[in-house]
Amino acid sequence: MINQEELRPETTGTDKSMKNYLSPLVRDIPPSGIRKFFDLVSGSKDIISLGVGEPDFVTPWRVREACVYSLDRGRTQYTPNSGMLELREAIADYLQRSFAVSYEPADEVIVTVGGSEAIDLALRALICPGDEILIPEPCYISYSPITQITGGVPVGIETFARDDFKLTPEALRAKITPKSKVLIVSYPSNPTGGIMTLEDWQPIAKIVEENDLIVISDEIYAELTYGSKHVSFASLPGMKDRTILVSGFSKAFAMTGWRMGYACGHPELISAMLKIHQYTVMCAPVMGQVAAYAALTDGLDEKDRMIDAYNQRRRLVVKSFRDMGLECHEPHGAFYAFPSISSTGLTSEEFCQRLLYEGKVAAVPGQVFGIGGEGYIRCSYATSVSQLTEAMERISSFVDKVRLG
Repeated sequence: MINQEELRPETTGTDKSMKNYLSPLVRDIPPSGIRKFFDLVSGSKDIISLGVGEPDFVTPWRVREACVYSLDRGRTQYTPNSGMLELREAIADYLQRSFAVSYEPADEVIVTVGGSEAIDLALRALICPGDEILIPEPCYISYSPITQITGGVPVGIETFARDDFKLTPEALRAKITPKSKVLIVSYPSNPTGGIMTLEDWQPIAKIVEENDLIVISDEIYAELTYGSKHVSFASLPGMKDRTILVSGFSKAFAMTGWRMGYACGHPELISAMLKIHQYTVMCAPVMGQVAAYAALTDGLDEKDRMIDAYNQRRRLVVKSFRDMGLECHEPHGAFYAFPSISSTGLTSEEFCQRLLYEGKVAAVPGQVFGIGGEGYIRCSYATSVSQLTEAMERISSFVDKVRLG
């Protein structure tokens, strides 16, 4: 339970610090560990960045052209709060064809400002103060802070390289308490590249049902799998109504700056999320919605070509890390490698800081992604083969230098 006394400003006649006016729920949250390294790289032309999870591809021309044509025609007005109906219909059709999960566009789909807003809306719609939110880690860095801001209690569930960073039923059961309310899952995983198969999901679904949990399934990397097709948690028997499926266009369609996402789920859950959405952002920008519609109706071939390129880069990066003597499990999804650097004797933070200044390569220390991340670094391979090749050579030289003392 939140102590209201703790939320009141502590002020004196001479104390003018604005920190005293901030909610402790916000004030005590550390800034993004990823953004810290990104800021260090900005403006440094000699540094190769493998830090930020952003495709190096430009948004496909047909998608950009649709937006430009729409602007030329003066389409700059508000859309319905939940998004253009034709876009919601396209999203529902795409999910049915691609992942065998069916939604009604009218009341089970909402268009959001990126997948991040969808996650925020879902958590704010669900959490009461003190609710425990189960989060397999290492994971995307936003889940825990948003949970805390909303008054919930994040409960990390450690996953391991020996299990390919999958969520195991034993680990999930061990963390469930009477206060457990929501399970957040994100596969393919940022930062590990781990995936979950149908066989992996089935015992998890049973536990979810037994413990009456709601699931937020962040599937932003659903299209980016290599060797096996993504299985949506919502497609499992009995799980659709228990699941808020979150996704978007940033990763697979190279549309990070457009900030276009969506959430799908039970009408009552989506309706609650829509209340918050309409009072905070009103609607996603119409220009982005037009572009997103074009991506789903005229950009799938380009998406597939980008995925083929990521697969080539994935093999290059994993082999390079293994050749330099760093253990690296094979990522089967997303566009990240998560090698272990424990053999160097450095912490993740030390490794990344020294690699940045001595090796001129930016990576993200694993501990920023939660429990189980220490001893690893995250390297995005969403950059050109030539850049990746040079980066791997620099990292190899740096690792040799560290081992020689």
